[in-house]
Amino acid sequence: MRNFEQPLEWDSLLIHRYDLAGPRYTSYPTAPQFREAFSQSALFRAIVRSNLAHRPLSLYFHIPFCESLCYYCGCNKVVTHNKSRALPYIQRMIQELSLYADLFEPGKQVQQVHWGGGTPTFISDDEMSLLMNASRRLFSFADDESAEFSIEIHPGQIAPDRLRHLRKLGFNRISMGVQDFDPHVQRAVNRFNTYEQVADLTRATREHQYQSISMDLIYGLPLQNQQSLHNTLQKVIDLEPDRLSLFNYAHMPHLFKSQKMISESELPSPAEKLDMLQHAIETLQVAGYVYIGMDHFAKPSDPLAIAQQQGKLQRNFQGYSTHGNCDLLALGVSSISMIDNVYVQNAKDLTTYQQKMDMGLLPIMKGFSLNQEDILRRFVINQLICHFELAFADVMREFGIDAQAHFQKELIQLQPMREDGLLSINSSGIYVHNKGRLLIRRICMVFDEYLQKQQSTVSPIRYSKII
Repeated sequence: MRNFEQPLEWDSLLIHRYDLAGPRYTSYPTAPQFREAFSQSALFRAIVRSNLAHRPLSLYFHIPFCESLCYYCGCNKVVTHNKSRALPYIQRMIQELSLYADLFEPGKQVQQVHWGGGTPTFISDDEMSLLMNASRRLFSFADDESAEFSIEIHPGQIAPDRLRHLRKLGFNRISMGVQDFDPHVQRAVNRFNTYEQVADLTRATREHQYQSISMDLIYGLPLQNQQSLHNTLQKVIDLEPDRLSLFNYAHMPHLFKSQKMISESELPSPAEKLDMLQHAIETLQVAGYVYIGMDHFAKPSDPLAIAQQQGKLQRNFQGYSTHGNCDLLALGVSSISMIDNVYVQNAKDLTTYQQKMDMGLLPIMKGFSLNQEDILRRFVINQLICHFELAFADVMREFGIDAQAHFQKELIQLQPMREDGLLSINSSGIYVHNKGRLLIRRICMVFDEYLQKQQSTVSPIRYSKII
């Protein structure tokens, strides 16, 4: 049995020792390194390289509208009951997609689609059809069973019969933001969805033959405790989703204004949060879920778990992915694309985004071009965060570099973690042990060249805690 297929080993002492603040590594370099001085010509050259390599695409659409404000949320969102705001925004996203379609090779295949938000189901069925039909017109969509077309839904704000329409549009995966079923917790964060609503949606999803159901939960919310989280977990396990995400609530009201609505006196203590996490991990593993890493769990038969077993798992701005061979083209306000060796981020402000589109311009505000050292370190971090090991032979094969010589300083920094039993290092590579998997972000931080430099600055970037 490979290391990541075994149950996690919980070591409270080591978790307290290494539970620092750090990046989540949905990209490397991370978003704080993006620069407004970025030249769009670098993006155009990256698209040319993507075309020459004939890489397929993953499309992400950010639909920011929500009918209500969830106090914990740190996403880029627009809270409104005015449904008429949706259509002009969708039309501009189609315009943006059309601008890109002119740059990519004809017939560029799309193997993965994700609609996120916000709440994508804020828009009407007709508006959904408009956006999906335009996407299919501008790009060639894969129709085989390996394609992944997913959408995020708020289970408290969608009727089960709408899932029929989404399935007809081609969506084959649903992601539900459950968060917590306890009514006291729901009131404290202004997020409401009952067990019955989630159960009805789950049944409808299976009736319409969706390939996968994913559910998101959060631990560390106000008024939450181990027993209330246990009750939510048991209800979720009874519904048998294919994937589960268990996110740590990071209380950062200095960054996210909506979190100021949460009473800090009602938040569980750090010790209580760790107890909740330990109990949740043990409960999910007993129920048969595999810990993928970084808050994610999946059934052993799920493509995410299979990709990890086969060494094909990747990580991008949407988290873990089974389509690591794709370039990521992201549309809409604040979205981030990853094309070849370039990252670009759209304007974060809705008005600015729409003004750019009205001028016929790509709405890019920031970007970053990776150099060869960045690409090397991205590879290292991706291997560790997805597979919990780094084979030095893979570094030599991919980059022609002696990893032990090149990362001599980093290997020295890993020695305390080696002595603490988080990992092993030998002539073949780095191997993270079970007790180190929860702390994989801390291990990856050693290879983050920008973070190492930033730690000596006067105003370091503020990240959430690892656990």
